[in-house]
Amino acid sequence: MIDKKPLVAENGYSDKSNNARWMWLWLGLGAIALVSATLGGLLAVSMTSTPLMQTKLTPKEAEVFESDRLTGEGLKFSELTRPVNILVMGMSVLPTDIQNPPAGAKKRGYLPQVNSFSGLSDVMLLVRLNPEEKKIVILSVPRDTRVSVEGHGVVKINAANVVGGPALSAKTVSELLGGVEIDRYIRINVLGVNKLIDALGGVTVDVPYDMKYKDDSQHLYINLKKGKQHLNGDKTLQMLRFRNDGRGDLGRVERQQIVMRALAEQTLNPALLARFPQILNVVRSHLDTNLTVEEIFTLVGFGVQTGNSNMETLTLPGRGSAYHEYKTSYWIPNTEQIEKMMTDYFNLQVINAPQTSDSTQRQVVIKDCTASDSESLQNLMHSLEIVGYSSVYIPEPWREPLDKTYIIVRNGNRDRAEAIRTALGFGEVRVQDEDSFDSNITIDSPLTIVLGKDWLEKQNNTNLSY
Repeated sequence: MIDKKPLVAENGYSDKSNNARWMWLWLGLGAIALVSATLGGLLAVSMTSTPLMQTKLTPKEAEVFESDRLTGEGLKFSELTRPVNILVMGMSVLPTDIQNPPAGAKKRGYLPQVNSFSGLSDVMLLVRLNPEEKKIVILSVPRDTRVSVEGHGVVKINAANVVGGPALSAKTVSELLGGVEIDRYIRINVLGVNKLIDALGGVTVDVPYDMKYKDDSQHLYINLKKGKQHLNGDKTLQMLRFRNDGRGDLGRVERQQIVMRALAEQTLNPALLARFPQILNVVRSHLDTNLTVEEIFTLVGFGVQTGNSNMETLTLPGRGSAYHEYKTSYWIPNTEQIEKMMTDYFNLQVINAPQTSDSTQRQVVIKDCTASDSESLQNLMHSLEIVGYSSVYIPEPWREPLDKTYIIVRNGNRDRAEAIRTALGFGEVRVQDEDSFDSNITIDSPLTIVLGKDWLEKQNNTNLSY
């Protein structure tokens, strides 16, 4: 068993982290929405194999996800036939988080929630449902995890959804976790929580104490009295968002658990049948997934059969960055412990790395002619290390300025250089003795990156902190 330690612990495995605490709220609300959508679909339109997607994936994006069938066929359609990994993302989107907010959203004098899936992913979970072991594993990935996002350099992992949607998020999580396959995704819009609870008919809870709080910047006004009462969507959100009880995360967790227990009981109430049309409308507007109704029905059934006794929660191993380590705070992944965790809990036997027995082929030399600051160069080194190049060297700065970055490879292995260019999102590939380029550039490594002015433009145009 994994020791239950705080999120800041080096091993990172913890079900007491802030993300793990919010995980239960997101998963519970998502499950309620999915159960309701499934039952409503069964009653209204029968089973369908069409994904409940709000945004269509391109063929290339769809390739990121495993397409093999999850369920049995014919009368066994509700049987989960193989282990499934699902990336769950929770979205809380303000007008300032997206490029094209709704008209007038920024003119209200406060920051309202926006009905969008294009913002930062506040919660990221990889959920594994394994019918072979009759077990569910939930891995929480901290939103501040420092990763290399293809084409965008080093950023916090929650930015992957902003720049590339669910496909790039899934690809980034997969690379972070050693190449684990991701079958499906779910994006949950927090704006729908209010409407979903109203569609459910509200929820009866025992408010543990008086709650009063005001934040004019978000029009957040909380005013609840102690005692058992029936709350609508707005009042329920007040209870969930209240913080000023002096108990920090522990108090928030207890309130979330109170609401979730009540919602779970209400979801199974037959009286909700008449409310399914309203529930379905909320789900269609505030949930985005490439799961089909048929698959949702199967997964929910498996979850009910499995129960909490066979469920384990984990947090990505790592540490919080030191105060002076970076310009912004990060969660720094522990690669060695991640490898062990993925082997133990996700049956991942092989960690992806460049396939070569010659360690010199994993070396990269970076020559800088742009006078970049040391942190930018360290970020670039980290991006290369993440994709498997463990030996990255930066010699003396290159004195001759170049307009363009060259990624130069010797011995004709152009594919390696192309892979690095794709990961970094800039540069031009050149093969020594095959392509013509500046003859003054001395190549003394199997793979050399000579940074040009386009590197500076990339730095200026990309917000690495998110």
